[in-house]
Amino acid sequence: MEERNWQEIEKAKTAALEVLIHNAHGSFYGLPRTAGWGYPEPYTRDLMLAAIGIAVSGNEELIKVIRKTMMVLAKNQSIRGHIPSLVHDAENRGASDTTPLFLLAVGIYRRLLNEDHFLEEAVQKALTWMEYQSPSDDVLVAQEPTSDWRDEQWVLGYGLFVNATVYAYLRMLGQHRRADMLRNEMRHFTITAKVIHRHVHEGLMVKNKPYFALWSYKVYSSERFDLLGNSIAILSGLAPLTRAQKMVSWIEEECKEMKRNGELAVDLAPNFFPFIYPGHPDWIDRYADFNMPGNYHNGGIWPFISALHIAALVAAGRHKLAMEKLYVLTDLIKISVNKELQYGFNEWYRTQDGQPMGQDWQTWSAALYLYAAAAVEGKHTPFFEECRTY
Repeated sequence: MEERNWQEIEKAKTAALEVLIHNAHGSFYGLPRTAGWGYPEPYTRDLMLAAIGIAVSGNEELIKVIRKTMMVLAKNQSIRGHIPSLVHDAENRGASDTTPLFLLAVGIYRRLLNEDHFLEEAVQKALTWMEYQSPSDDVLVAQEPTSDWRDEQWVLGYGLFVNATVYAYLRMLGQHRRADMLRNEMRHFTITAKVIHRHVHEGLMVKNKPYFALWSYKVYSSERFDLLGNSIAILSGLAPLTRAQKMVSWIEEECKEMKRNGELAVDLAPNFFPFIYPGHPDWIDRYADFNMPGNYHNGGIWPFISALHIAALVAAGRHKLAMEKLYVLTDLIKISVNKELQYGFNEWYRTQDGQPMGQDWQTWSAALYLYAAAAVEGKHTPFFEECRTY
């Protein structure tokens, strides 16, 4: 790869801040917009993930906006501790990832703001809620299909993304005994036999592969690759360094093969692969309208996930590769649906041709770009370093 000028990154960071400032106050009680134009609503999962990038932005106004957002979420928390899907709407419930992401964001902002007991009552209620999400009454959290960020793709039972987030917040909040328990449970292999023996526990490890499965529940599982969940696993230390390094190399090899097959046109990993095609056992008819191979959740390239993957590369010690991917991401986020924009920070891109397919000026695309840039520049992963010491 040819040498690139870091000034390109600085220009993109400035553009990302412009997007975030534009989106900071929307039409719902002045809460942040999820995207510049297409999504005026304050979606909880988007904003809690965006909080990670805003925490390294250095912009005090944006940090205050996120702090306010978390306080509104606490106010709208259910009596049993569940965090709603829309920040302003206490009745909009049912998501499996909003409560874990809220807890993760609070853990980060306690460190950032030096407020050890920030939202303590809400945190305790949310922790209790999460304990009740374990069907086996241990630590592994289960979910209903389409209840996490993959609202057009089925994840059944113990999903990687949600459980990796749980592990991260447990470390952030000093819940180390439960974090150790979760790590031990997740490191069991997925069950491949048709019968479960009493002494056998399902987990998310995949035999002969360096990554965690997308989901697992009893005798069923999906061993397709989830880039977001595995990136959080690397960042948080759920995947130890040797496994993380093997995973990084495996992803690169798989992407080379997808490029040879014409499935991948950009030098960034899809959010999910192998793609689900019509006729596959896990194909659902609705996917034909919303989730075709290489699109959306079925293999699209999402800049916020690419940014977390870049940070995971830093955590794995692959600094040169992280820098290369950051420049590729910088080129990608310039492409937009609205051709008048210099930087699109689009929601997601089609894998086969790299075309923007979502909404421009997506909040989490801009915010997590800032996190990726900070990780590459500083050769560390803010707020997650301590998690990996256990």
